[in-house]
Amino acid sequence: MTYGLESQLRVYTKTDENADLPVSIDEWRKKAMETLKPGPWGYLEGAAGSEDTMNEDIKSFFRYRIRPRYLRNVDNRDISIELFNKKYDTPFILAPIGVQSILNKDAEMASAKAAANLKMPFVLSTVSSVSIEKIAKENPNSEKWFQIYPGRDKKVMKSMIKRAENSGYGAIIVTVDTTMLGWREIDLKNAYLPFLYGEGIANYLTDPEFRSRLDKNPEENIQESIEEFLSIYVNPAFTWDDFKDIRKWTDLPLMIKGISSYDDVKKAFELKADGVVISNHGGRQVDGAISSIDALNEITKNNEIKGTILFDSGIRHAADAVKALALGADAVLIGRPYAYALAVAGQRGIERYMDQLRSEMDLEMALAGYGSIKELNRNSLYIK
Repeated sequence: MTYGLESQLRVYTKTDENADLPVSIDEWRKKAMETLKPGPWGYLEGAAGSEDTMNEDIKSFFRYRIRPRYLRNVDNRDISIELFNKKYDTPFILAPIGVQSILNKDAEMASAKAAANLKMPFVLSTVSSVSIEKIAKENPNSEKWFQIYPGRDKKVMKSMIKRAENSGYGAIIVTVDTTMLGWREIDLKNAYLPFLYGEGIANYLTDPEFRSRLDKNPEENIQESIEEFLSIYVNPAFTWDDFKDIRKWTDLPLMIKGISSYDDVKKAFELKADGVVISNHGGRQVDGAISSIDALNEITKNNEIKGTILFDSGIRHAADAVKALALGADAVLIGRPYAYALAVAGQRGIERYMDQLRSEMDLEMALAGYGSIKELNRNSLYIK
């Protein structure tokens, strides 16, 4: 697919029907900030403490430089990948982002439909504003994965995983870096936590195990449901032994997201995880943590880890994705940037932004002299 040239020609020939939407990531971000109220904007854009980890996620990419190779035939590019025996046209996955109703009225439904049209996997968050089943009903043939937060009630967790299985989701991601919410100064300044307003708890309100914990149905007493959710949402006592239980609950591909050390990655595969997502939650949890790209470099540098490795946190341009893939990632998750696009223009915004990203990726690969993702490796980079 020649995404890049086709995209450029639509713009230059003034046949681009989405010409009213931003082009650069800075424009998308600025427009999203102007669109959203302070509380939702802060919740989307904020990070832990000094926001050092979030900033380092972005800056760290500058230490990895692409080595262009020329006089190669790159007339026909292939930026497709394969994950868990399925082929995808691009290496991009829409990351789990919760509470999307605070960004756009169509919430996760807009994101799921955009991903379906783009033929990219979409990861639904535990704390989504649209239920597992509703997303599946509206997008029956698209690639959907479900992300689960380890909570205090295993029955509720197991129930949600089974609901995802029964609804046709293709993989489960266990996010392990959110056993508590990070110290996010902008949210504290705004005194804003969307869950307190009943946002982002659709999967709980529709779960039979969760509803069995309530004295009254959510329809009768939403405040009780909110308080009950807050009591079980996260679990600081979650350990590797608990992950073993989750492994027993499902035969779907199972991944751990939120780890950034070699030892944790090795342990995950020893306990039969099918994949890992190297991530620091976009800098939202641990202030001063290692950047995700530096963690990926450290984990893969000796080529000792055998298993599916996905990358998350900090990608803003196609060059970032190329660097992560060259360092051994099998695919990359896109987070805040697609949330900006959702805030700006809903489903149309996401489709526009992700089309721009894959077009940029196509051109980046061609101009650097690489005809396919498979050609990328550590020799494709100069590391300062």
